[in-house]
Amino acid sequence: MTTEPEHSLEIERTYDVDAGTPLPDWARLPGVAAVGSPEPRDLDAHYLDTADGALGRARVALRRRSGGPDEGWHIKRVTAEGKAESRWPLDDSGPEQIVVPEAIEAALAPLAAPPFAPLARIRNARTAYALLDAAGDLLAEFVDDRVTATDVRRGVETSWREWELELGPAAPTDAAARDALFAAADELVRGVGGKVSGSGSKLERALGL
Repeated sequence: MTTEPEHSLEIERTYDVDAGTPLPDWARLPGVAAVGSPEPRDLDAHYLDTADGALGRARVALRRRSGGPDEGWHIKRVTAEGKAESRWPLDDSGPEQIVVPEAIEAALAPLAAPPFAPLARIRNARTAYALLDAAGDLLAEFVDDRVTATDVRRGVETSWREWELELGPAAPTDAAARDALFAAADELVRGVGGKVSGSGSKLERALGL
């Protein structure tokens, strides 16, 4: 596999909603000129950590995810700006026996040493919508997620529905404008019965944190 990962920064907001909550009218979000057609994605992510939870303590997540346009091995770090992600392509190992590639072990070496063992599995029936500006560029992506998660070490399964709004390349670049955009999105979500999530991530929710 390629040893050099792709890097990205996710700036997003997550919302808690009920199973039957209707979608907001995202065409009312400032800057949105068009809402793309729904794109279904089936995602299957396996999360790993050391036996003593070294990655979790460092606020780092290691996962192998199949499905969707960004499938692969991911290392996600919580930063003040957002979630910094490094991504490598999928290898030949399967979900029955996941082997962490050497390049990823090397990237994690400052934080934790192998072995890395299964921590959680998160399956997600996702529907994605592109929110486009007047030039046709991606202002943000909205996803409607129906999640089934298994805490592998406790043997506990949970399910829920949530939404995510992630800023795209055409989103505002200054903090004040981004805050204003998210505030407008929050208002649209509250209008249909949703609320800003109190959970930091799907993994934390799966683990009951």
